This record gives sequence, structure tokens and C-alpha cells, in this order.
Amino acid sequence: MSLADRLAGWTDWDGAQFEVGRALGLFEGRTFPETKWVFWTDNPLGNSLHETLLGLVAAGVLERRGEPDEQFRRRGEPAWPGPRPL
Repeated sequence: MSLADRLAGWTDWDGAQFEVGRALGLFEGRTFPETKWVFWTDNPLGNSLHETLLGLVAAGVLERRGEPDEQFRRRGEPAWPGPRPL
């Protein structure tokens, strides 16, 4: 299952960070409860994963909402320009 599939629906910020980390191979063989400290504390890895999510929002790959909690999901159609027909 791809990151796009895992973020097809609204996902809380910490779960979305976990999925990005899984996609990068950082949490191989680990469950969310085993790694949640990474997301719930101020540390370089957790902060970088959150910044990655925000960067994917800025690039138009993900959507972000703030209520009821900060959540992310895959955008239906990419916002970046593709090849233009001649």
C-alpha cells in the first residue's frame, strides 16, 4: 500500500507523520504506539516529518485542515502542472 493510499482519507497529524516515516522506511517493523514519542515530543525527526507534510500541502499533493484536529489527506487531483499537449 502506498503513502497516497494510506492518506486517502483525513488522518490525524501524528498518524500522517507515521505514514510518511513508514514510506521512508524509518519505522520498519514498528507500530504506531512504539513510535508515537517521535511525534509527541519536540525532536528533529518528528519536527522534520511534520514539515514534510506541510511541504506536501504547499506543493498541492496533500490537503490540510485544522478542525476537529490538524489532519491531512491525499489531494484528489495533483495541483502541480503536468506536461502540456503540443
